[in-house]
Amino acid sequence: MRHLLALFMMLCTGAALAAGIPDPVVVKVNDRVHALIGPMEFPNRGNQGYMVNSTVIEGKTGVILIDTGFSDEIGAHLARHVAKLTRKPVKVIINTHHHGDHTFGNAAFPGALVISSEMCRKLLIEGEAEWLATLENAVGRKFPNTRAVPATQVYANKTRTDLEIDGVKLTFWVPEAAHTAGDMLIWLPEERVLVGGDVLVQGIIPNFRDASVRLWIDTLAEVKALPAKVIIPGHGPLMNVEDAARLHARMAKLYAGIQAGYKAGLTDSEIRKQLDLSEWRPLHRFDEQMGGNINRTYLEIEAESF
Repeated sequence: MRHLLALFMMLCTGAALAAGIPDPVVVKVNDRVHALIGPMEFPNRGNQGYMVNSTVIEGKTGVILIDTGFSDEIGAHLARHVAKLTRKPVKVIINTHHHGDHTFGNAAFPGALVISSEMCRKLLIEGEAEWLATLENAVGRKFPNTRAVPATQVYANKTRTDLEIDGVKLTFWVPEAAHTAGDMLIWLPEERVLVGGDVLVQGIIPNFRDASVRLWIDTLAEVKALPAKVIIPGHGPLMNVEDAARLHARMAKLYAGIQAGYKAGLTDSEIRKQLDLSEWRPLHRFDEQMGGNINRTYLEIEAESF
C-alpha cells in the first residue's frame, strides 16, 4: 500500500508540474502557418524543459508540426495549443535536427509520420540517453514516458527535395552541416516562409556545441539570398532576411577573428580578450555559451589546419 501511495503521489506531482509548462506565444504568420514561440531560458524546473519554437502548418486534412519540444508532456502541451487553432489532427511531424529540446515531444504523437534528415535520425538514436539525462537533471525529476521517436522518412545530406504533403508545397533543404551534422531547413515556397530550426536564432547566442561553424556560415549565406517574407527560428522571435544577414555577418566576423588569432599563435583564451564581442554581449546566454562557442570554433580551425 505504501508503494502504491508513493507511486500515486509521484504521478500526481508529475501531472501538476506538467500543468505548469508555460504557454507559447502564438503568432499567426498567415492563414495556414502559425509559429508557437517558446521560452528562451535553458531548461529548468520553472519551464519544465520547454524552450523551443514550433511551427504549425495546416494542410487539407491534417496538421504538419515542426519540432515538438523536450518531453512527451511538452508535446502534449503543444498539441493542446494546436487544437485551439484547428480541429484537424497532427498527422506529420518534422524535426529540424536531433537535439532533444526539438525532438522528444514526438512521443506525444504516436500516429504521426515523423520526417527528418538521415543524419538527424542517426544522431537522435545515438544521443537519446544523453539528452534525456540533460532534461531530467535540469528539471529535477524523471520523465518515464519521454523517449526518442526517430523519423521513418529521411533525407540525405546535401540535398534539396521539393514535395507536397497534404496539399502543402515544401522544400526539404539538408545542408552538408551547420548547427549540427543533421540539420534540415523547411522552405514553404508559396508562403515564402522558412523554418530554420537552430540554424537561425534571434536574440539569443547560437549554440556551437555540435556545429560545423564554417559550413554554418556558408548555409546562412544561402539563407539570406532567399526571397523569404518570414523566418521562423529555432529560438527567439520571428526573423526576416535582414536578421539572417546580420546573424551571418556576426558569425563570419567571429570566425575570421578567431582564425586570425590562431594563425598569430594565440590560444583561444587570448583570442577572446582581443575579439570585439559588443554585438554578441546583449544576447541571451552570452555568459553561459560565448566562451564555449569561441573554444569550439578555435578547435575546428585548428583541426582544419592539419
